[in-house]
Amino acid sequence: MRLMTTLRRICVYCGSSAGNDPAFTAAARQFGQALAGNGIGLVYGGGSTGLMGTLAQAVHDKGGKILGVIPEFLKQRELLFKNAQEVIVTRDMHERKRIMFERADAFVALPGGIGTLEELVEQLTWAQLGHHTKPILLANINGYWQPLLAIFAKMEACRFIHSPRALKFHVCDSVDGILPRLRAAVAQEAEPETAETEALIERM
Repeated sequence: MRLMTTLRRICVYCGSSAGNDPAFTAAARQFGQALAGNGIGLVYGGGSTGLMGTLAQAVHDKGGKILGVIPEFLKQRELLFKNAQEVIVTRDMHERKRIMFERADAFVALPGGIGTLEELVEQLTWAQLGHHTKPILLANINGYWQPLLAIFAKMEACRFIHSPRALKFHVCDSVDGILPRLRAAVAQEAEPETAETEALIERM
């Protein structure tokens, strides 16, 4: 059954390689199918290799919408995915990340390498600084992000993260939990705005 959602597009960060655990590829395929099946568009790095390619192909096979954003210099290395409804070729990585941020309502990090980590941490940093309130979720497939979570805990214990509540992110160990968790986060974020609007109407 297709569920109603306020999430129109989700940005997914993941590896341009497949990694060595078949569960990573299976998760990318399953999440791509879930996005398309729920009418949620994919915003991603535009490549056709590795987990990125598996994810995009799964969305495409289910008739979903895809926005690929890729720098000119990576078009050959990551083999541009040609079945996306929209492709934006950028001048550099900074422009790529800005567009992906602007076009997405939430962010999901599947397993990936340094690039995936860098994109994820940038969104966490922006959220901590109050630049945005879009949900961020780590898909902790087979415990992939556990070492990063341990680093965050160490940072907090050493007082480098002074306000843990400001470092907002969600963790799911399975693909099935991702969309429900993001929907709940979006609904929770909307509650203060709704209450404020209702209070304003009552005062009028």
